[in-house]
Amino acid sequence: MSQQGRQGRQGPNRPRGSAQALSEAYDTALLDLDGVVYAGGEAIAYAVESLATAREQGMHLAYVTNNALRTPEVVAGHLTELGIPTEAGDVINSAQAVARLISEQVPPGSRVLVVGGEGLRVALRERGLEPVESADDDPAAVVQGYGGPGLPWGRFAEACYAIARGVPWFASNTDLTIPSPRGIAPGNGAAVEVVRIATGAEPQIAGKPLPPMHKETILRTGAERPLVVGDRLDTDIEGAFNGGVDSLLVLTGVTDAARLLAAEPRHRPTYVDADLRGMLTGQPEVVEAGGVFGCGGWAASVRGEALTLEGDGEPLDGLRALCGAAWTGAGDGSCTLDAGKALARLGL
Repeated sequence: MSQQGRQGRQGPNRPRGSAQALSEAYDTALLDLDGVVYAGGEAIAYAVESLATAREQGMHLAYVTNNALRTPEVVAGHLTELGIPTEAGDVINSAQAVARLISEQVPPGSRVLVVGGEGLRVALRERGLEPVESADDDPAAVVQGYGGPGLPWGRFAEACYAIARGVPWFASNTDLTIPSPRGIAPGNGAAVEVVRIATGAEPQIAGKPLPPMHKETILRTGAERPLVVGDRLDTDIEGAFNGGVDSLLVLTGVTDAARLLAAEPRHRPTYVDADLRGMLTGQPEVVEAGGVFGCGGWAASVRGEALTLEGDGEPLDGLRALCGAAWTGAGDGSCTLDAGKALARLGL
């Protein structure tokens, strides 16, 4: 767990400041990929340079993904092509997490019915388990992971046949959607729903934001002061919350300012920044006095049914101040106050 003053099970009521650069305050960055490092297969602005600098400063970089289709070798090769030198051991995926989860519950050498791609098969073999294709192969477990757009419909039927016979069912993750160059496509969570509807069963799930993925990541990286870096509140930030570690939300992916202000406690990051350059700097403190939250040159507060913002300065400082007002006002819930005018002032 982080030694930087853990946010705890209640979640923060404002983004936290840091006098040190985050790359110095934490020993390992646990980085999500899509929306953080790359988008549509291409590197996000400032990602390559920021990660190179963080590595030079001694920070260990690990890449943590819920995508169970691609093997760590393939992911590492892609990152290296983008200009981010990466070894396969630096990549941790939900296939590895679910394979460990299965191996803890079935005998060594057991057969496992695979509904998914090569990433799952590689991870199962790494755990001494035998991937099989049919419910008639006497599997000890069924595992389901993202198999890409070419996954045959008949694979779902094989899973259903085995589950109906009482075989335990595991899923790498339940992300309903996955980004593609042509837009948003169905993810493994959508495929899991097909089997759930047909069988009425519930799978054991390994991926973010659940503890098996955090456990796998810590075991493989040996991180002592990890910082989760992500763009999704419901996987990356919630996963950090469940693991009791600190997190940095970057605004290069699916989360916008309005969603951040409405975040419930388990979805509130420790730090907020525009992109991965935020790893290389300290973070400004949000200070509260008499119900007014200040950061940089901005002051945020609640007036009636709206969040208000006064002052001037860096837009991100204004957003941090607004988070303090919104999260404190919402307590254990989600902020429903009107933030439209305040965010418009920031260009967000």
